[in-house]
Amino acid sequence: MDIAVLGGGPAGLYFAISMKLRDASHNITVYERNRHDDTFGWGVVLSDDTMSSFEDNDPVSEKMIRDAFAYWDDVKVVRGDETMTSSGHGFSGIGRKVLLLLLQERARALNVELKFQTEISAEGIEKLRQDCDLVVGADGLNSQTRALYKDEFKPEIDMRLNHFIWLGTHQKFDDAFTFIFEETEHGWIWAHAYQFDDDTATFIVECSPEVFEAYNFANITQLESIALCETIFAKHLGGHSLMTNANHIRGSAWIQFPRVTCENWYFDNVVLLGDASATAHFSIGSGSKLGMESAIMLADQLNSDVSVSAALQNYQEERKLQVLRVTSAARNSTTWFEELERYLKLDMMQFNYALLTRSQRISHENLRLRDPEWLGSAESWFQEQAGVDTQRAPMFAPFQLRDMTLSNRVVVSPMAQYKAKDGMPNDWHFSHYAERAKGGAGLVFTEMLCVSMEGRITPGCPCIGPDQVTEWSRLVSFAHEHTQARMCAQIGHAGRKGSTRVAWDGIDQPLGDDHSWPLMAASPIALMDGNVVPKEMDRADMDKVTAQFVEAVKAANAADFDMIEMHAAHGYLLASFISPITNQRSDEYGGSLENRMRYPLEVFRAMRATWPASKPMTVRISAHDWMGEDGINPDDAVAISAMFKEAGVDAINVSSGQTDKGEKPVYGRMFQVPFADRVRQDVGLPTLVAGNIYEPDHVNSILMAGRADLVLLARPHLTDPYWTLHAAVELGDTQQAWPKPYGSGQRQAEILAERAKLLAQ
Repeated sequence: MDIAVLGGGPAGLYFAISMKLRDASHNITVYERNRHDDTFGWGVVLSDDTMSSFEDNDPVSEKMIRDAFAYWDDVKVVRGDETMTSSGHGFSGIGRKVLLLLLQERARALNVELKFQTEISAEGIEKLRQDCDLVVGADGLNSQTRALYKDEFKPEIDMRLNHFIWLGTHQKFDDAFTFIFEETEHGWIWAHAYQFDDDTATFIVECSPEVFEAYNFANITQLESIALCETIFAKHLGGHSLMTNANHIRGSAWIQFPRVTCENWYFDNVVLLGDASATAHFSIGSGSKLGMESAIMLADQLNSDVSVSAALQNYQEERKLQVLRVTSAARNSTTWFEELERYLKLDMMQFNYALLTRSQRISHENLRLRDPEWLGSAESWFQEQAGVDTQRAPMFAPFQLRDMTLSNRVVVSPMAQYKAKDGMPNDWHFSHYAERAKGGAGLVFTEMLCVSMEGRITPGCPCIGPDQVTEWSRLVSFAHEHTQARMCAQIGHAGRKGSTRVAWDGIDQPLGDDHSWPLMAASPIALMDGNVVPKEMDRADMDKVTAQFVEAVKAANAADFDMIEMHAAHGYLLASFISPITNQRSDEYGGSLENRMRYPLEVFRAMRATWPASKPMTVRISAHDWMGEDGINPDDAVAISAMFKEAGVDAINVSSGQTDKGEKPVYGRMFQVPFADRVRQDVGLPTLVAGNIYEPDHVNSILMAGRADLVLLARPHLTDPYWTLHAAVELGDTQQAWPKPYGSGQRQAEILAERAKLLAQ
């Protein structure tokens, strides 16, 4: 093949090397606009896994790179006068310039033609496309290739908030990858520092837009910026200066990170590689790694027995998913640093943990493998904050709201059962909730219990009122007598989402004229075409429904529930007032957020006044409508939570979506945790969170990082009522209480788990 590679960075050079190794007859030319030793940045971080793949691909260049490595095992976090170090992280660093020179040497040895200081115009790129079998756009995050063919690649570039400058220093950071956080007169500024050879370390300085503006970094020279940074970090530099190798860049060397994604990675005979196709933030150190690993796969595909077009298609399908995992982690890490100020107030132990797990690539048990002693100290700290002296995982720490104490932080999430008859709970509900109470969770939620027959979602939804007290009391009494679980009644009204079929007959589908009942909501907007159009509530309706909520609270107390939750999420009645999507009123209950919150707060206050002062009350909200700029967003969620806090709520159950059928949610592991995290930090309220959480690792990571106080699991508890007991066995926790009749089962489970661990060694 006749191949033109645009860009002489690590990805482009390594692709050329990889192609030549597979077929020396390939004619490959690498075009680079800069000189051979120009480079932005100082060091490159590569993992052991990456080096293993390099060794399999090209042992010669792998040894060249490894021989130039600086190694470190620790991560040190310095915040003001506080310092904390954890171990077992295993990083390797190499100077970016050294890496480029080594790859250039290897490429020349394989007869790759290298052309430096060669600027290829748009017309030149198009000519190469016509003349060559393949054009590889490895020209970085500001890719001219991507820009030229943007209609084909369909890129999206998200310019992130923070500013950073990539510097170097002869100060030693060879004992650890070091994060340094300094508070200045203008706010916090921080550095990412790591050694990459015997004499030099990378020193990336980063700050928020507000601090960047306050220091006027945009309007001063590189030398002036560097002098300021030297002053800020003087006590960490040991008298050494900071250095730039970006003299070839005009003006300020401060930049913002562009998060690049492309719908397509190739078209015709042009393919993007490395940062040109997708970028990974420097805070997880994976940009060069991603590009070079992609180069291997691209070379493999192009040298398989398929056409160029098929090879490029295979490359895109396989590699794009792998890159997405890393870039998603990079997005999490980027966001964490953008929101850093809300975490700086955390205790140093929790701050350190949150920093280490910010990308979600490192989990709780992964940290145990890396540094069991440090994680043990972190777990002891967490339990101490909960008032106990033990070294158990965070999920097994007690938690208190008012006079209610939970034995652990695992919660059975509300899950509709659709098994009620005429609003009455029955044996199904007793069996379902009793089993989950026996399963070890600290708190068990009921499904939404409706305040009236007209407030039901479906004919299968249960109510709570004087008629239902006996059945709910039977359940709560059982849980209190035979388990450690506390019981929470979630109380709500379906609003415009009522009068629909049970889930397995068509979720949200209307019942039909013969079986439907009248609805009411904030505004007369049907859930979907064909569903009942609700009446817009007037003052009399509001008073009536408020009275029904109060009666429901009285019934919950009579049934001896330990806690209640007001359901103001998911588009139900109270939520329909909060969201501008469903509230289009022109009176004092519509318009501004303060007006839209007026009625939900009225109901909350009436419920709270009725509920015993010793018992806690929470509210479930939708922190995001997933409706773009038109709906509720996380900023609103903070304001909503603050209003409920002022009204006396004990905690916020942070959910999202289900407001309108036009929503476009963004799912993923623990996808609602950032919303709960934000409410917890910004409002100063305990939070509960659910949403694609299914492993003990998820639960412990969320809790230990201080992102929520209680973790709800829904589907895992449908498939395994004893999820908490089984999680304890999996984690080797023998202190978790089991129902006494199940003691022999506990012993067998623990013996089998221990045997499995021994066999796995």
